[in-house]
Amino acid sequence: MSNGSPWTGLGTPRFAYERGLHDLGNGSWAWLQPDGGWGWSNAALIVSGAESLLVDTLFDLPNTREMLDAMKKAHAAAAHIDRLVNTHSNGDHTHGNELVAGAEIVASKAAAAEMEATTPEALAALMRGARSAGGLVGDFLVECFGSFEFEGITHTPPTRTFEGGLSLHVGDTAVELVEVGPAHTGGDILIHVPGDRTAFTGDILFIEGAPIIWAGPVQNWIDACDLLLSWDLETIVPGHGPITDHRGVEAMRAYLVYIRDEARKRFDAGLSARDAAFDIALGDFESWGDGERIAINVDSLYREFSGDANERTQMQELFTRMAELARDRRR
Repeated sequence: MSNGSPWTGLGTPRFAYERGLHDLGNGSWAWLQPDGGWGWSNAALIVSGAESLLVDTLFDLPNTREMLDAMKKAHAAAAHIDRLVNTHSNGDHTHGNELVAGAEIVASKAAAAEMEATTPEALAALMRGARSAGGLVGDFLVECFGSFEFEGITHTPPTRTFEGGLSLHVGDTAVELVEVGPAHTGGDILIHVPGDRTAFTGDILFIEGAPIIWAGPVQNWIDACDLLLSWDLETIVPGHGPITDHRGVEAMRAYLVYIRDEARKRFDAGLSARDAAFDIALGDFESWGDGERIAINVDSLYREFSGDANERTQMQELFTRMAELARDRRR
């Protein structure tokens, strides 16, 4: 806490933030991938009796295979995954789906639609172009995603979708799926295991890493944090970062409120979204990883403020802004 920020040290001390499988007790495990930055997501396994539910896959097949092999060693029920739940559409939570293609794959209806627009093939083509072109943006993309292998992934969409909420059972364990998007993406869900006082949040939580508002509105995301805070939870597995508790949720909520309010000041003063992103000091959140995501977050907030949520800035421009911010942060 050298910067005096209240929003550091958010991982619960019961679980080390180390790569691999962590036993949560009560038949649940979390797979963690430090440092939790671009693409390094978490996943989880819930078992009861002979039944199993996997929470998300990973960004590519090698990483997903490593995770599944570890899960098989941890519990016999993981040898055949009965059901996979994708918390949202981003590839770092879905690209490994083909490795459990025999399972029922569940996602929100909105997330399933987004998956059709963001296929592994499209990302593989983007990265081929980035490596070929180089330059500020190409090098930034390689820095973010160059550790992953996107070639040869078979797009494997959900086989079951829902809207609002869905109640499931894994053996004797009750599992509640609650749709809270659009927020991070168009179709985010939370996974609540009330009997174990546990939640798996997907990318509604980034712990000690900046979140990214691909969709919004931001109020939906703040409301999702409030929902998590209303639940009696002991263990919270985020989409990225260490296992946390209510304090991690409070930190995420505080970040969202802070950037909303700071962006609004600059919107009202007539600054462009680009200038606002470069002008906002991250303050208590300066130590969090991937701070350059403020560029996309401010752009999304500006669309909200203007009432023109469909007027999206070109992705090339947004990644240019992030690359410039990341370069400036390193200086």
